[in-house]
Amino acid sequence: MEKKNIKLGVIGAGKMGGAIIKGTVKSGFLPSDNIFVFDLNKESVNEIKNNLKVNTAQNIDELINSTSAVLIATKPFAADSVLDSIKDKINNHLIISIMAGVSTTRIENKLTGAHVIRVMSNTPALVNEGMSVVCKGNFATDDEADLVLELFSKLGCALKIDEKYIDIVTAISGSGPAFFYYFIEEIARAGEKLGLDYKTCLKLSAQTALGASRMIMNSKDTPGVLIKNVTTPGGCTEVGNNVLADFKTDEILYKTIKDTMEKAKSLG
Repeated sequence: MEKKNIKLGVIGAGKMGGAIIKGTVKSGFLPSDNIFVFDLNKESVNEIKNNLKVNTAQNIDELINSTSAVLIATKPFAADSVLDSIKDKINNHLIISIMAGVSTTRIENKLTGAHVIRVMSNTPALVNEGMSVVCKGNFATDDEADLVLELFSKLGCALKIDEKYIDIVTAISGSGPAFFYYFIEEIARAGEKLGLDYKTCLKLSAQTALGASRMIMNSKDTPGVLIKNVTTPGGCTEVGNNVLADFKTDEILYKTIKDTMEKAKSLG
């Protein structure tokens, strides 16, 4: 499937669906004329249509008949309903799903023989800083997986993994933004308790987190080396590092990710 020939149908015009459509159009990955959107919430559909000049479909039949690839961007609880509504209509369509906890096998069992690509993205995709992973189903091709990888790279970073690791991914990058928000918030609140206004503390904390992340992404050094580079023996940072070690922060974070992963596994 060549990119220039793709007609993309999007089922679900919520925040994530809208972010994907925006990234697809704004990056030039696909022209707006090649995108068709359907959602029961007509207000959301009209907002996307007015802002990005994409096509709207009045029903599932119209969307399927107008497209060659279908992105399912609905909530997981609607999976069976959506899949049942398209199972007798798809014809060599590439199926892309961002439904959390819905495996490619489950989709393939509903859509016999369908080429399915599963994607786990996260909410920072709304500001083009998303982390997405792409998992290929039993019938999808490497070229199709590469195409979806390219699409989601327009929303931040994207990589391919084996689906057997998807629950770990869910814990790290799917749920992970909430954990980082917690740290950023609590560091800011600590500064507020010590006498500096909260707004300033939050900016200091958030920008520092952003800068530290970019250092890791852009440096050949490991996080351990970067920690060492900031830490003067007997200095301020060393005192803080010792507090984190004394409270066994590494064990707390391991349990956080492990329990989140196990919950994700139970949903799938």
